[in-house]
Amino acid sequence: MERRKFIKGTIGSGLVVAGSGFLATGAILKSSGAAPKNVYDPKGLPTSVLGKTGVRIPRLAFGLGSRFCNITTIDEAHRILNYALDNGLYYWDTAWAYENVKLGISSEERLGEVVKARRKEIFLSTKVTSRNPDEAMRQIETSLKRLQTDHLDILKIHDVQTIADVEKISEKGNLLDILVKLKAQGVTRFIGFSGHGNAAAMKMMADKGVFDSMLMAMNHYNKETNPQPRQELVIPAAKAQGMGVMLMKVVRPRETIKNLDPNELVKYGLSLKGPDGIIVGMDSMEVVKENLEILRNFKPLDDNRMNQLAQQLSPFYNHENLPWMKPGYCDGNWV
Repeated sequence: MERRKFIKGTIGSGLVVAGSGFLATGAILKSSGAAPKNVYDPKGLPTSVLGKTGVRIPRLAFGLGSRFCNITTIDEAHRILNYALDNGLYYWDTAWAYENVKLGISSEERLGEVVKARRKEIFLSTKVTSRNPDEAMRQIETSLKRLQTDHLDILKIHDVQTIADVEKISEKGNLLDILVKLKAQGVTRFIGFSGHGNAAAMKMMADKGVFDSMLMAMNHYNKETNPQPRQELVIPAAKAQGMGVMLMKVVRPRETIKNLDPNELVKYGLSLKGPDGIIVGMDSMEVVKENLEILRNFKPLDDNRMNQLAQQLSPFYNHENLPWMKPGYCDGNWV
């Protein structure tokens, strides 16, 4: 934490910056110099460029949410993290809210020791949840402390939900202003947002033209009762702004349709046109190794196979019990 210091300044009316100590109202962090040059090595894995960030990433990123938080011991979690990094999976995606309450696990805390030792090798992304400016700053400070770093590669606004949510985020001095300021101060190299449901809200965010990257749930929706064409509507909007685009929830269908092969779902996600890559949650060394093999040997599925898988996925798209499509869903907290 020694490279980070508090600075005096403001971000919008009423947000006065504190001088030192734990984040007070509207405090802004600053990295005390340019972030160290990161050294990324995909170890021969297929890569793509994440939009206007210009960063070359493996096409499969390590999702560090619910599945990762189900690993019961920290030693095993660290073994998996180091193995993934040793084999080219250096894009790590976590969030302030990713935790397993029952097991007393915070994703960011689990990453901290490995990040501290190998920071330059990791393309590190986390997310801020609160729409209250003061609390959002406290969450960002907490994330940096947990991760044992003074800078992020991407800081995202977590789980954009509705048009009203976008309007709240965009209020003067709120999350949008905060992220832009933190990017200018070098606390994060890039900024972005994530979303699971409302396509119009996500397009509204992309159209603002200030974000570098977007993380979006694959098209899980009922075309009859809840049409949310995120892939068709939001990806082109993000690409028009030069944003990097990552997909998530690509293997979640296996939990509703038991005969779906998760390896085929990973290949399906990787074969979709438009996204730069996919983020996949992993909960064991076996799963990490399987995904590495898929990526090393990956060839895009042909149109016929993609159509076959789309037909198999139809019952999932029409399923009414997808938690992130329900009002009040909060991504990241598990009991």
